[in-house]
Amino acid sequence: MKRTFKFTFFILIFLLLISASSHRFYTAIFQINYVPQKKMLQITTRIFIDDFNDALKKQYHKTTFLGTDKETQDDINLMKKYLSEKLKLTVNGKFETLNYLSKEEENNVLICYFKINDVLKLKSLKIENSILTEVHPEQQNIIQFNDNGSKSSLLLSGKTTKGTLK
Repeated sequence: MKRTFKFTFFILIFLLLISASSHRFYTAIFQINYVPQKKMLQITTRIFIDDFNDALKKQYHKTTFLGTDKETQDDINLMKKYLSEKLKLTVNGKFETLNYLSKEEENNVLICYFKINDVLKLKSLKIENSILTEVHPEQQNIIQFNDNGSKSSLLLSGKTTKGTLK
């Protein structure tokens, strides 16, 4: 019951944030699903586009246009580089590289899709997530995890960028 309330609360907050054209809250949502039948982790990120472009500018000293008509392949490459540097997953004690699949935009939110293959059995999942914390120290990164119907969540921020799910 408590987990359901937390999950519903985070979703409501997220929906309120994306409905505003300008936001004052700095939150990103990360959904990680373990699919044992496919032996993989599926990762979905939801990050405000304007904050993402600000982070890329601060990190790489280059103006990017993610989510606009001016978006270039260089912008996408910087996005992938940034995500690989700021979002790190260690599965069963082994660091794993995120395999980028695609992205889409929805209401000023950039949604990116990744996967990690060859996860035969999931014993532990360590997450390091410092996305946007260099731009907004009050940034909160909400991790929602689903392991074959068993759900848990983790809240990471500029002060706490690492956590473990089992």
